[in-house]
Amino acid sequence: MKSFASQSDLQTKRISFPRISKSCWAFTAEGDPNTGVIVGEDGVMVIDAQATPGMAREVIRRIRRVTSKPIRYVVLSHYHAVRVLGASAYKAEQIIASRRTLGLIRERGKQDMASEIGRFPRLFRGAQSIPGLTWPTMVFKNELSVMLGKLEVRILHLGPGHTGGDTIAWVPAEKVLFSGDLVEYEAGIYTGDAHLEEWPNTLEKLRALKPRALVPGRGPALATPRAADKAIRYTQEFVRGLYATAKRGVAARKSLKEVYLATRRRMDPAYGRYPIYEHCMPFDVSRAYDEARGIKHPRIWTAKRDQEMWKSIA
Repeated sequence: MKSFASQSDLQTKRISFPRISKSCWAFTAEGDPNTGVIVGEDGVMVIDAQATPGMAREVIRRIRRVTSKPIRYVVLSHYHAVRVLGASAYKAEQIIASRRTLGLIRERGKQDMASEIGRFPRLFRGAQSIPGLTWPTMVFKNELSVMLGKLEVRILHLGPGHTGGDTIAWVPAEKVLFSGDLVEYEAGIYTGDAHLEEWPNTLEKLRALKPRALVPGRGPALATPRAADKAIRYTQEFVRGLYATAKRGVAARKSLKEVYLATRRRMDPAYGRYPIYEHCMPFDVSRAYDEARGIKHPRIWTAKRDQEMWKSIA
């Protein structure tokens, strides 16, 4: 049986830190989780904190090459451990999350932390430095405007998708969008906690912003409107294809393993070459199978459930 999740993925990734507008940068690493950086007149905002304080310090090192201004805000695009557990390193004034993300941290944060540490040993090197769950200090329902001096950043929850609480950061003056994992590009797309039926409609709301540049949750920073639209479409097509295959399988009373094999036949030609695709697909199909059977609220992943699922279909 192949190695569980990303346990055999131990190769160091090349980090890039391109400037994508006057005020915005993107920390990317060949399909690893991305972090966004916005530098305003009086401080810095970070979007997604990385998995550990050690990983966060890699981001901070890049920030300090372009500004000495204080890091005032960390925005959590959602609750997943690889996105949030490095937050303590930034010593930010405020940690911002949607109300729905706060609810998910309360409901499943501990289980998700244990699950993800088991899945991603490379990303969680130095996990002993994590002080515990990351809790927001500023919570909003649907929309929050934050001013970095004269630069407005709009923090928006536009609907469910990758999780039930997904948050984006939008810089209207520069038309830059930090999407979190609502958009992933040239990478496997993780949907293990997703709302698959609603996700494509949420992406239409992102498209309506008409971003000039987009930083996805994984994959390269996208510096043109055409590239941004292509990434949104890439994610929509992945989600629609995955869910359609699961619905057909459930309607035909196929088993989870049968649906998994059918989904691989459909998805491998288009997506199989991309980073973490092999990692994602067992979790993705499991969630799609559940939703197709009417389980609308994603079941909680635990380290035990991870291993049981992997052995049954991978």
